[in-house]
Amino acid sequence: MPVVNAVAASDRIPLLPVEELERRRRRQHSACPELWRLLDAVKDPEIPVISIWELGVLQNIERDGDTVEVTITPTYSGCPAMDVIREEIGQALEEGGYPHHRIQTRLSPAWSSTWMDEEARAKLEAYGIAAPVSEAGRAAPACPHCGSDRVQAVSEFGSTACKALYQCLDCHEPFDYFKSF
Repeated sequence: MPVVNAVAASDRIPLLPVEELERRRRRQHSACPELWRLLDAVKDPEIPVISIWELGVLQNIERDGDTVEVTITPTYSGCPAMDVIREEIGQALEEGGYPHHRIQTRLSPAWSSTWMDEEARAKLEAYGIAAPVSEAGRAAPACPHCGSDRVQAVSEFGSTACKALYQCLDCHEPFDYFKSF
Protein backbone atom coordinates (compact mmCIF):
# COMPACT_ATOMS: atom_id res chain seq x y z
CA MET A 1 0.00 0.00 0.00
CA PRO A 2 1.64 3.31 -1.06
CA VAL A 3 2.12 5.84 1.73
CA VAL A 4 2.30 9.62 1.43
CA ASN A 5 3.10 12.41 3.87
CA ALA A 6 0.26 14.63 5.04
CA VAL A 7 0.68 17.73 7.19
CA ALA A 8 -1.10 17.49 10.54
CA ALA A 9 -2.12 20.28 12.89
CA SER A 10 0.41 19.05 15.46
CA ASP A 11 4.18 18.99 15.16
CA ARG A 12 4.02 15.35 14.09
CA ILE A 13 3.55 14.55 10.46
CA PRO A 14 1.70 11.24 10.18
CA LEU A 15 2.09 8.89 7.27
CA LEU A 16 -1.19 8.18 5.52
CA PRO A 17 -2.06 5.52 3.01
CA VAL A 18 -2.87 7.12 -0.34
CA GLU A 19 -6.47 5.86 -0.07
CA GLU A 20 -6.98 7.68 3.23
CA LEU A 21 -5.46 10.89 1.90
CA GLU A 22 -7.82 10.70 -1.10
CA ARG A 23 -10.81 10.06 1.22
CA ARG A 24 -9.95 13.15 3.27
CA ARG A 25 -9.52 15.22 0.12
CA ARG A 26 -12.92 14.08 -1.22
CA ARG A 27 -14.53 15.45 1.92
CA GLN A 28 -12.44 18.63 1.99
CA HIS A 29 -13.22 19.49 -1.64
CA SER A 30 -16.82 18.27 -1.69
CA ALA A 31 -19.56 20.31 -3.32
CA CYS A 32 -21.94 19.23 -0.54
CA PRO A 33 -20.24 19.84 2.86
CA GLU A 34 -23.65 20.00 4.58
CA LEU A 35 -24.19 16.31 3.77
CA TRP A 36 -20.86 15.33 5.30
CA ARG A 37 -21.78 17.25 8.47
CA LEU A 38 -25.22 15.60 8.48
CA LEU A 39 -23.70 12.12 8.28
CA ASP A 40 -21.17 12.93 11.03
CA ALA A 41 -24.07 12.16 13.37
CA VAL A 42 -24.17 8.51 12.18
CA LYS A 43 -22.22 6.47 14.70
CA ASP A 44 -20.87 2.95 14.42
CA PRO A 45 -23.57 0.81 16.10
CA GLU A 46 -20.95 -1.42 17.74
CA ILE A 47 -18.81 1.52 18.93
CA PRO A 48 -21.24 4.42 19.44
CA VAL A 49 -18.55 6.93 20.43
CA ILE A 50 -17.11 7.23 16.91
CA SER A 51 -18.81 8.23 13.69
CA ILE A 52 -18.68 6.26 10.48
CA TRP A 53 -16.44 9.05 9.11
CA GLU A 54 -14.00 8.77 12.03
CA LEU A 55 -13.92 4.99 11.65
CA GLY A 56 -13.11 5.29 7.94
CA VAL A 57 -16.30 3.60 6.73
CA LEU A 58 -17.79 6.71 5.06
CA GLN A 59 -15.89 7.10 1.79
CA ASN A 60 -17.75 9.61 -0.35
CA ILE A 61 -20.92 11.67 -0.74
CA GLU A 62 -22.07 13.12 -4.06
CA ARG A 63 -25.24 14.56 -5.56
CA ASP A 64 -26.77 13.30 -8.80
CA GLY A 65 -29.64 15.69 -9.38
CA ASP A 66 -31.89 15.38 -6.33
CA THR A 67 -30.38 11.99 -5.37
CA VAL A 68 -27.64 11.73 -2.75
CA GLU A 69 -25.10 8.98 -3.44
CA VAL A 70 -23.20 7.69 -0.41
CA THR A 71 -20.28 5.26 -0.66
CA ILE A 72 -19.26 3.17 2.35
CA THR A 73 -16.59 0.52 2.95
CA PRO A 74 -17.04 -2.12 5.68
CA THR A 75 -14.29 -2.72 8.22
CA TYR A 76 -14.31 -6.31 6.96
CA SER A 77 -16.31 -8.22 4.38
CA GLY A 78 -19.49 -9.53 5.95
CA CYS A 79 -19.56 -7.04 8.84
CA PRO A 80 -23.08 -7.35 10.32
CA ALA A 81 -23.10 -3.70 11.40
CA MET A 82 -23.24 -2.54 7.77
CA ASP A 83 -26.99 -3.18 7.50
CA VAL A 84 -27.61 -0.97 10.53
CA ILE A 85 -25.20 1.67 9.18
CA ARG A 86 -27.07 1.74 5.85
CA GLU A 87 -30.39 2.15 7.68
CA GLU A 88 -29.03 4.96 9.86
CA ILE A 89 -27.52 6.78 6.85
CA GLY A 90 -30.89 6.57 5.09
CA GLN A 91 -32.74 7.79 8.17
CA ALA A 92 -30.32 10.70 8.68
CA LEU A 93 -30.66 11.74 5.04
CA GLU A 94 -34.47 11.54 5.10
CA GLU A 95 -34.68 13.49 8.37
CA GLY A 96 -32.28 16.04 6.87
CA GLY A 97 -34.56 16.61 3.88
CA TYR A 98 -32.90 14.27 1.39
CA PRO A 99 -35.46 11.53 0.69
CA HIS A 100 -33.81 10.31 -2.53
CA HIS A 101 -30.58 8.45 -1.90
CA ARG A 102 -28.46 5.48 -2.91
CA ILE A 103 -25.98 3.81 -0.61
CA GLN A 104 -23.23 1.88 -2.34
CA THR A 105 -20.79 -0.51 -0.71
CA ARG A 106 -17.23 -0.46 -2.02
CA LEU A 107 -14.87 -3.27 -1.05
CA SER A 108 -11.77 -2.02 -2.83
CA PRO A 109 -9.57 -0.66 -1.54
CA ALA A 110 -10.16 -2.76 1.54
CA TRP A 111 -10.71 -0.85 4.77
CA SER A 112 -7.63 -0.38 6.94
CA SER A 113 -7.32 0.55 10.60
CA THR A 114 -4.76 3.15 9.46
CA TRP A 115 -7.73 5.18 8.21
CA MET A 116 -8.65 6.06 11.82
CA ASP A 117 -7.06 9.28 13.01
CA GLU A 118 -5.66 9.96 16.48
CA GLU A 119 -8.92 11.51 17.69
CA ALA A 120 -10.88 8.35 16.79
CA ARG A 121 -8.25 6.20 18.50
CA ALA A 122 -8.48 8.36 21.64
CA LYS A 123 -12.28 8.00 21.64
CA LEU A 124 -11.92 4.20 21.43
CA GLU A 125 -9.51 4.19 24.37
CA ALA A 126 -11.80 6.42 26.46
CA TYR A 127 -14.65 4.02 25.70
CA GLY A 128 -12.55 1.10 27.01
CA ILE A 129 -11.48 -0.43 23.68
CA ALA A 130 -7.78 -0.58 22.87
CA ALA A 131 -7.13 1.11 19.53
CA PRO A 132 -5.32 -0.75 16.76
CA VAL A 133 -1.59 -0.90 17.40
CA SER A 134 0.11 1.46 14.99
CA GLU A 135 3.57 1.72 16.53
CA ALA A 136 6.30 -0.23 14.78
CA GLY A 137 7.65 -3.05 16.90
CA ARG A 138 4.71 -3.07 19.30
CA ALA A 139 3.15 -6.53 19.48
CA ALA A 140 0.22 -5.97 21.87
CA PRO A 141 -2.08 -3.11 22.84
CA ALA A 142 -1.86 -1.22 26.12
CA CYS A 143 -4.71 -1.60 28.60
CA PRO A 144 -7.26 1.18 27.93
CA HIS A 145 -8.18 1.20 31.64
CA CYS A 146 -4.79 1.66 33.33
CA GLY A 147 -2.31 2.03 30.45
CA SER A 148 -0.29 -1.04 31.37
CA ASP A 149 1.66 -2.88 28.68
CA ARG A 150 1.35 -6.10 30.68
CA VAL A 151 -1.58 -7.67 28.85
CA GLN A 152 -2.43 -11.09 27.52
CA ALA A 153 -4.63 -12.25 24.68
CA VAL A 154 -7.61 -14.27 25.91
CA SER A 155 -9.28 -14.87 22.55
CA GLU A 156 -8.72 -13.79 18.95
CA PHE A 157 -12.42 -12.90 18.89
CA GLY A 158 -13.95 -10.36 21.24
CA SER A 159 -17.44 -8.88 21.31
CA THR A 160 -17.32 -8.65 17.49
CA ALA A 161 -15.15 -10.32 14.84
CA CYS A 162 -13.12 -7.13 14.33
CA LYS A 163 -12.01 -7.17 17.96
CA ALA A 164 -9.90 -9.54 20.09
CA LEU A 165 -10.36 -10.08 23.83
CA TYR A 166 -7.45 -9.19 26.12
CA GLN A 167 -6.94 -8.99 29.87
CA CYS A 168 -4.67 -6.64 31.75
CA LEU A 169 -2.24 -8.41 34.09
CA ASP A 170 -1.99 -5.33 36.34
CA CYS A 171 -5.57 -4.09 36.85
CA HIS A 172 -7.04 -7.49 35.82
CA GLU A 173 -9.74 -5.88 33.68
CA PRO A 174 -10.75 -7.56 30.42
CA PHE A 175 -10.94 -5.34 27.34
CA ASP A 176 -11.58 -5.48 23.64
CA TYR A 177 -8.77 -4.68 21.23
CA PHE A 178 -9.80 -3.33 17.82
CA LYS A 179 -7.64 -5.43 15.50
CA SER A 180 -5.21 -3.90 13.03
CA PHE A 181 -6.12 -4.56 9.41
